Amino acid sequence: MANKTLFQSMGGALLPAANTRNAEAAPAYAFEPRHALAQYASTGCLNTTFYATDAQQLDTVLALCESLEPEFIARVAIHARERLFMKDVPALLCAVLSRRAPTLLERVFPRVIDNGRMLRTFVQIVRSGVVGRKSLGSLPKRLVRGWLAKETDEALVAASVGQKPSLADIVRMVHPRPATASREALFGWLLGSPYNGAALPDLIRGYEAYKSGKMGEVPAVPFQMLTQLPLGAPEWASIAKRGGWQTTRMNLNTFARHGVFDQDGLTELVAERLRDREAIRRARVFPYQLLAAWATIDRRVPAAVRRALEDAIEIAIENVPALGRRVVVCPDVSGSMRAPLTGLRGATTAVRCVDVAGLMASAVLCRNPEADVLPFEHDVVDVRLSARDSVMTNAAALARVGGGGTNCSAPLALLNRRRAAVDLVILVSDNESWVDAGRGRGTATMHEWNRLRERNPKARLVCVDVQPSGTTQAVEREDVLNVGGFSDQVFDVVAEFATGRLTSDHWIGVIEAVSL
Repeated sequence: MANKTLFQSMGGALLPAANTRNAEAAPAYAFEPRHALAQYASTGCLNTTFYATDAQQLDTVLALCESLEPEFIARVAIHARERLFMKDVPALLCAVLSRRAPTLLERVFPRVIDNGRMLRTFVQIVRSGVVGRKSLGSLPKRLVRGWLAKETDEALVAASVGQKPSLADIVRMVHPRPATASREALFGWLLGSPYNGAALPDLIRGYEAYKSGKMGEVPAVPFQMLTQLPLGAPEWASIAKRGGWQTTRMNLNTFARHGVFDQDGLTELVAERLRDREAIRRARVFPYQLLAAWATIDRRVPAAVRRALEDAIEIAIENVPALGRRVVVCPDVSGSMRAPLTGLRGATTAVRCVDVAGLMASAVLCRNPEADVLPFEHDVVDVRLSARDSVMTNAAALARVGGGGTNCSAPLALLNRRRAAVDLVILVSDNESWVDAGRGRGTATMHEWNRLRERNPKARLVCVDVQPSGTTQAVEREDVLNVGGFSDQVFDVVAEFATGRLTSDHWIGVIEAVSL
């Protein structure tokens, strides 16, 4: 008879073997290089997170780029910018292409470097030397000059807000040739050089006149250019009337502090702007940014404006799809999820990873009222939510609970104990599970998922990662999708996967389909 010790039945024998350790030294599955780069580009802000320093993230991204074809790097940069609205890593990938594939950069540049902040970030990264060059070089200079030439005077004035480098620094680097007297005067004004005041764009002439104390309307320049001036409530009201959607969202407390809402009609104007569906779309706003505004709003901001913010977030998640009847969404509410979403930096966001996990779960519940929500830390946390409550209310309720260790298998284990019938499970986490670490062949998450699949052979698992890392608790296969990001656009991929319409490459297939 065979040795029973060696050949006993093992529940995890058919599990894919864990092939690495995560940041908590627990068993995990390593992403292949293409997936790892996509994950860093979709979640990374190159700031220190709970598990990795900014330098470690940078080194990882650069190492991944060296192992991958430039065409894939280009597609990741475009996807992360156009679909997920990310900033720092897409700019870094463009800087990498400036060394590895300059001609490819020419196609990617206008799609990724699409505003003044992205331009400054790109130039800053190249000049830092981290990608192997410290000068812009002939092609990047030509691309920057092209950017400066095609932008309107108003866009260049808006881009002039910001430093290290400033827009003036960039103009000095690339020596653009102004095509008009107006643009020549504008560049002179930016550089502090002599210029023909009569040729200045109307916007800047009005600004200079206003600064000098002459009569006139408050100029339509970025409000940051006006904050050092002695402005009263009427002037702030003028700024609020003219402000764009993002400026309004970011400055509600400032407007309240300066008496804007005491002016006739301003409360209604601001509220209508905030809930303007087309303005929300153009602003490419993250739902979490609305949650941040709602959570930090001053009591002096009128109730009508607070309600408009709630309306805005309902609009911002409208493309979260209906995913079927038997959906379970599992937000991670463990201690590590209390870290700032975009990492630690000089002016870090007040929004935490747990806020985003709660927001995503609430969005799924809003669009799928029969879904179950199972928040987890070391175990599943009992929180009762109602699909009839607002997304803001449910997200705030989820963010208030938890704080323990991470156990990604806990909600799956509960579903197995209940012998639940399930079609789709969505796990929103940083994926750094350790409470359930064992000595088996695979991870506890895969062990529980395999058990669930035995009862529900068509069920699918989606792991949405909200932090940059190179590992997961559920290995990619036909029934498992790993996707990174915290934009509502992530749910487009989830919906495609849930209905079986993705290619066998899942998320990577979506990125490979990006046209260059």
